[in-house]
Amino acid sequence: MKKTLLTLACALSLGGCAQLHVRQPDTISSLRFIGEQRLPYRMQYAGTMVGGLSGIDYDATRDEWVMISDDRSQHNPARYYRARLAFDQHTFQSVQLTGVSLLQQPDGSVYPSKEAYREGHGVVPDLETLRVDPRDGSIWYASEGDVKLGLDPFVRHARRDGGFLSELPLPPLFTVSKERLSGPRDNQAFEGLSFAPDGRTLWVSLEGPMYQDGPEPDPTHGAVNRITHFGRDGEVLGQYAYPLDAIPARPGKGKAADNGISEMLALSDTRMLTLERAAVQADDGSYKTYVRIYEVDAAGATDVQHLPTLKGARFTPMTKRLVLDLSSVGLPIIDNLEGIAFGPRLANGHASLVLVSDDNFSKSQVTQFLLFEVLP
Repeated sequence: MKKTLLTLACALSLGGCAQLHVRQPDTISSLRFIGEQRLPYRMQYAGTMVGGLSGIDYDATRDEWVMISDDRSQHNPARYYRARLAFDQHTFQSVQLTGVSLLQQPDGSVYPSKEAYREGHGVVPDLETLRVDPRDGSIWYASEGDVKLGLDPFVRHARRDGGFLSELPLPPLFTVSKERLSGPRDNQAFEGLSFAPDGRTLWVSLEGPMYQDGPEPDPTHGAVNRITHFGRDGEVLGQYAYPLDAIPARPGKGKAADNGISEMLALSDTRMLTLERAAVQADDGSYKTYVRIYEVDAAGATDVQHLPTLKGARFTPMTKRLVLDLSSVGLPIIDNLEGIAFGPRLANGHASLVLVSDDNFSKSQVTQFLLFEVLP
């Protein structure tokens, strides 16, 4: 009877049921690792190939987790999965997929692959993040766009079945430039998305600096990228400069390395967690991933939304505090972690926190879920 009454209360409540089921922590002093689960390489589910999991969130009203794939409709049309995660404060028992929904464009069609794309007919997706709407359980997700194809990043709103509802209006600042003079860098646009705890506003983070804002980070110097606070109607409520770390190790000669925000998770109207992830290629071509979780705060930072460039500008950046360096957990592999979300409270009253990795559909990588207890 209690469950029935709670379900009815959720349906009647404007704010949905998320805050009845799970309370986000007000403070985070540290994280305690509980356990890990993995999904098999190129696992098949409901006629789709599972992989590229780049975002995760908890649907509290249904006690389910949602995870988006960054498959650019290459293996299967763009989609998100639902799953149940079994765990307690002592062990992480299992991950079981429960559903998959194909995401739709405004005309009701699925997203095309790069090979099938025709200019002016939809867009090629590069979906890197998703969140459950705390008001009604619908889905918000974001794409990085594609500079080479002239496709802008976007934030879209969908029904649970993947049907298109709306698109968040964006300022011209986020328009891509094929000449690479301004706008988001290719594959470094919208990587993080999170609702404020009250569900009235949302935050969106770029992975790396825009072309006009200065160079990318390197092993000697950090960089700055932008985190934007939006109203649900697209109004820009504020935009702040985030200080990216320098790349934590030097790559092999002629090899690749990068660092950026791979996801964010709001704690309050000004504070959030960021998942800062670096990948460094060794001489033999192999990659090592470095992942750190920071608590950052926009309070006291300069609103930079009207600054056309951050290069040479005077501003106060967001402050940041290291919460956890994943290298300290002791796991044999820290892979390409790109999703972070709070889950249900543990038996001791503390919040749970889950991370998920994007395996890039690569045999040399893994799809891992990491479970933590949040220590206030």
